[in-house]
Amino acid sequence: MAEIYLCRKIDKYLHSWKEDVNRKPLIVKGPRQVGKTESILHFAAKNYKSVIYINFIEEPKYKLITENGYKPDEIIRNISRMDPSKHFEPGETLLFFDELQDYPEIATALKFFKIDGRFDVICSGSLLGISYKRIESNSVGYKTDYDMHSMDFEEFLWAKGYDKTAVEEMLWHMETGQPFPEGIMKAYSDLFLDYCILGGMPAVVREYIRNGTFEGTLDIQRQLLEDYKEDIRKYADGMDQTRILNVFEQIPIQLAKDNKKFQISKVARGARFKDYRGCIEWLRDAGIINICYCLLFPELPLRGNYDDSKYKIYFFDTGLFVAMLDEEAQEDLRANKNLGVYKGALYENIVGEALKKCGYDLYYYKREDSTLEEDFFVRTQNSLIPVEVKAKRGTAKSLRTLIQSDRYPDIDCGIKFTAGNIGYSDGIYTFPYFCAFLLKAYLSRENPKCKEL
Repeated sequence: MAEIYLCRKIDKYLHSWKEDVNRKPLIVKGPRQVGKTESILHFAAKNYKSVIYINFIEEPKYKLITENGYKPDEIIRNISRMDPSKHFEPGETLLFFDELQDYPEIATALKFFKIDGRFDVICSGSLLGISYKRIESNSVGYKTDYDMHSMDFEEFLWAKGYDKTAVEEMLWHMETGQPFPEGIMKAYSDLFLDYCILGGMPAVVREYIRNGTFEGTLDIQRQLLEDYKEDIRKYADGMDQTRILNVFEQIPIQLAKDNKKFQISKVARGARFKDYRGCIEWLRDAGIINICYCLLFPELPLRGNYDDSKYKIYFFDTGLFVAMLDEEAQEDLRANKNLGVYKGALYENIVGEALKKCGYDLYYYKREDSTLEEDFFVRTQNSLIPVEVKAKRGTAKSLRTLIQSDRYPDIDCGIKFTAGNIGYSDGIYTFPYFCAFLLKAYLSRENPKCKEL
């Protein structure tokens, strides 16, 4: 049976890139196994007569292609010497350098390929954040970057057979404030819970689509987690390996607590912030975690207005977070749809993940002299919008305070994500969890005016 190709948002981007007559070599970044190679090869097969695919891990001999220099003629001569079957046709050839993290030096050649102009070039690799300063310095001004993530809920809906009209209808409900009909609400809520459990790793989603069940998906998730741990052992230097793995293992445990702020002191006996700071940055640069920093005060601008020693850590893919839970929590979630002590953590993680995939940086706020605390903040051109994730029914006390108090002039309305339907009250727009991936589109098309819808 032919392998199922999962449509991704990068597909449209790659076509736009190719149509740009001034296109530069492209570097596709992202965590391992989020579908970079598959999407690029799928695009290449449909758009080029000749595709030169070079994987620096599988075929390390190709690291020698720059031994005579970085000019295209020299590189092409060396590639064709190693494999005479590779065909180079000007204007019809894509060179695809994969696993760039194993040979970042090839980035030096991007400038010369851009100047030469005969061949298109795409580079890709996992963990590129770790060595990206080196890549950037070798190719600055002569490449375009694209960050790829695991599948978001829209891409998951595509995999389930939904088309773009479903998302447009969702957005319409958000913009008009019209609640979803009961049947549609239930269908999307059930699909979203499946997405929470599965996450967006293509291998996991493909298995789910192929079987129509969850059979085998947990095994794939656990293997992916082992692969990430192996990457840490392979690419992290010296003693940091153990510390990075300790942080990695601690994330679900600390997210389950009421105070979700990540505490280094809980990672290991005698652990200190200064010893672990680099480990957390390593995981962030590898794309494995999303860091949510504590604002100094909820006001604009956001950048620079945070305490980099206070933060929450979320997994980049909620399905992998779920796969790290203990056996009892796994069974309760999958059999009974009961999230137990992890309920708040799961929904916070999934909304944080959705915001990050929208392109937002993550910030929260906790006021030291009161119980006021807010999960996330996003901004529009002129205002700051607090975003609350409610795992349980109840009043959004902190959100109301931020909106109504004169202490926070940049805030005049807020957004709340819940298990319930669309609603509005006292400056708070309420949306179902499954709408989180549309937040940026909603704010760009219909900036809340804080009036009854």
